Amino acid sequence: MDAPFLDIKGLDKSFGGLRAINNVHIHMAQKEVLGLIGPNGAGKTTLIRLIMGILRPDTGSVRFRGKEVVGRKTWTIVNMGIASTFQNMRPFRRLPIIANVMVSCQCPRAMKRGEWVKKIEAKAMDALEFAGISDMALEDASTLSQGDLKRLEVARAIATEPDLLLLDEPFGGLSPAETDLMAKSIKRLHKGGRFGRLHSEGPAMIIVEHKLQQLMKIVDRIVVLDFGTIIADGPPEEVVKNEKVIEAYLGQGGV
Repeated sequence: MDAPFLDIKGLDKSFGGLRAINNVHIHMAQKEVLGLIGPNGAGKTTLIRLIMGILRPDTGSVRFRGKEVVGRKTWTIVNMGIASTFQNMRPFRRLPIIANVMVSCQCPRAMKRGEWVKKIEAKAMDALEFAGISDMALEDASTLSQGDLKRLEVARAIATEPDLLLLDEPFGGLSPAETDLMAKSIKRLHKGGRFGRLHSEGPAMIIVEHKLQQLMKIVDRIVVLDFGTIIADGPPEEVVKNEKVIEAYLGQGGV
């Protein structure tokens, strides 16, 4: 029997007396797009950081394609096939935007999987086109708006050729028109769109997002965290009607 694509079991993480992640179990299929939602402070970003090896859990395991992720360095995890964007963006601000993406293109995994293109610049430009900022490729990253920095994060992540892409609030800071373009790009990437993959299928995804209307059009399943605990897991149309989910969001604009 094949190992699960992503298998998270009994994950716990505390900061002092605060339990940020509480006995989290998530199983994910290879082609799946999973939405991760919850009120502010629910533990969503912490979970992403645990998967990426930025934080180490107190207990539990994260297995990707049957291999344990916990204890590995972040760059090793990237070369295993997992990439992520982050809310706190840290581009190389004095470098041109395209150079920021070229750094990602030169990770060992991307170099091995990039035979389809002869120049790293071309691959970086393709990623920027996917994110919608190719027209600014030669501008310094320091000139970008918050929304464009968000799109640069996406370009840098997909340039590593991930099999699992973690997107932490990809629509944050984007206008409604920009959000619609980003959503279309994400769907196209998942379906094995133009960006540099020799495969017919795009990466699986975990998307953390507060803009639920846009998120529900993309994901197959939604997991809801509240105070670090999973309170719902299922199809989007069922999760948004879940009484526990509605209660968790009361006072934050509802769902």
